Amino acid sequence: MFSALRMLFVFTLFGLLAALIGIPYSLLRGNIRTMYSWAMFTMRAGIRAGGIRVVIQGTENIPTGQSCIFLSNHVSNLDPPILLPAIPGMCSVFLKKSLMKIPFVGIAMRMAKYVPVSRGHSRAEAEQSVAIAADALQSGMHIFIFPEGTRSLDGDLLPFKKGAFFLAAETNVPMVPIIIQGTTEMMRKGSQKVFPGTATVRFLPAVHPKDFANREALMDAVRQQMQAALRRA
Repeated sequence: MFSALRMLFVFTLFGLLAALIGIPYSLLRGNIRTMYSWAMFTMRAGIRAGGIRVVIQGTENIPTGQSCIFLSNHVSNLDPPILLPAIPGMCSVFLKKSLMKIPFVGIAMRMAKYVPVSRGHSRAEAEQSVAIAADALQSGMHIFIFPEGTRSLDGDLLPFKKGAFFLAAETNVPMVPIIIQGTTEMMRKGSQKVFPGTATVRFLPAVHPKDFANREALMDAVRQQMQAALRRA
């Protein structure tokens, strides 16, 4: 419980400072690079305060000098604050549309080109989300997404949603699969308790959409690579 309280304190303190100072500063400068770096610092600091050590492997698999779509398995609420700071450069993410309504945080998310997604969204909303994500990629940012759409209870991969693969096929940017392990034991689904430990983040070899006939084949290739990596761990 003390780990969770320490983490919450750091996230709240640094997060408020980043929002109150970073948002006006970013608006004046016309870019979010400084605010983004503050947000990543806040996540790293909060994770360390919770007694969590992060080991990062496979960074040589990340293509340099181009935007990518990063995809990870999802087993804990600790995954996002561990994964986002581990990705080099600036990342936009797919997230629940309702989160964009949070005061201050919602403003920051819109400035960061985060992609809102609503459950049971219409085709028009899905196309709008893809357009926002494509714009973020064209601006030089990466996209990060949990293709399962929710957390897995047993660590096995759930069925993938197709949105990320449609985006990859449309934009022809590389997809970089990620495997995160260790966070299930540190914060279980439905629990607010955080236990110290080590999280391992492993970047797998990039998968290029142009090498596949369609997005279904692309999705199968990414899933097989992630499943194989989980079995070897």
